[in-house]
Amino acid sequence: MKTMTCRALGGPCDLEHRGENADDVIKAQDRHLKEAVKAGDATHQAAHDEMKGRWRHPKKSMGWYRDAKQAFAAIAED
Repeated sequence: MKTMTCRALGGPCDLEHRGENADDVIKAQDRHLKEAVKAGDATHQAAHDEMKGRWRHPKKSMGWYRDAKQAFAAIAED
């Protein structure tokens, strides 16, 4: 299990996401951004919009995805 923050994934806060792999924390970040924006947190809007764009255009966003997976691989287990 590893931990990455919202900020480490391009968001504005330090909420921690835990997962067995990078996809787990990326999906947790996606849920967090959706929930934050839905609750009216404007500070998460830009990150939410970027994440939506990545899900809609996955080929174009492979650089971000690759970087997130490398960052996850580089951090120590919890």
